[in-house]
Amino acid sequence: MSDLPAHPLRKWTSARVALGRAGGSLPHRELLDFRLSHARARDAVHQPFDPAMLALELESHGRPILLAPSQALDRPTYLQRPDLGRQLSPEANERLIARRTADGFDFVVILADGLSASAAHLQGPPLLAALLPLLDKWNLAPLVIAPFARVALQDEIGHALGARAALILLGERPGLGSPDSLGAYLVHDPRPGNSDAQRNCVSNIRPAGLPPAAAAHRISWLLLESRRLGFSGVDLKDSSEMRPITG
Repeated sequence: MSDLPAHPLRKWTSARVALGRAGGSLPHRELLDFRLSHARARDAVHQPFDPAMLALELESHGRPILLAPSQALDRPTYLQRPDLGRQLSPEANERLIARRTADGFDFVVILADGLSASAAHLQGPPLLAALLPLLDKWNLAPLVIAPFARVALQDEIGHALGARAALILLGERPGLGSPDSLGAYLVHDPRPGNSDAQRNCVSNIRPAGLPPAAAAHRISWLLLESRRLGFSGVDLKDSSEMRPITG
């Protein structure tokens, strides 16, 4: 089989295509690049998360910030016990319930390390800076930082605060070319027992993927449509590129 032409393919994708060959193997340069990318992906999974530093980075928004860790007490437990990452610690649950209001909140934004703490630190603050002005008429709950969180923790956090919608921003599972990619998951009427079919996801948020400003537009459109329709998930189709944001 003949070699694929390198330039036409690699002009459009960062995927490992048309790498060439040295005999029956990869060229040495491409092999070293693969090993470096693999090491970066592994490092992203194990990198420590710094909630205090992230809180400092978010202070400019002028909003109260709450810490709400999951029941996973450390990184190894978090990686080995996904179920604990979906449940709030008892202390965090009580702390959030104490912040409920009589009218409730329109939505809560949660920032978490997920499987890439660097994504939370690098992409979270600029995404919020672009997103919050688009939702300035909403009654926003305190920002929540949730160490060792899985996606479904948004249901427990949103339910504890009495929020009508929840948005969790967390590091995605690193790929070989994207160790710092952030994912955004939103759910209408957060409560324990919600399934993933009830969520909408905006993924690959990073400068080399979906830039924060474009991601903020898409997320705000989904939130507004979800509130208008009264649901989220597979029945809420993303047509944000075809329809403008309307209040």
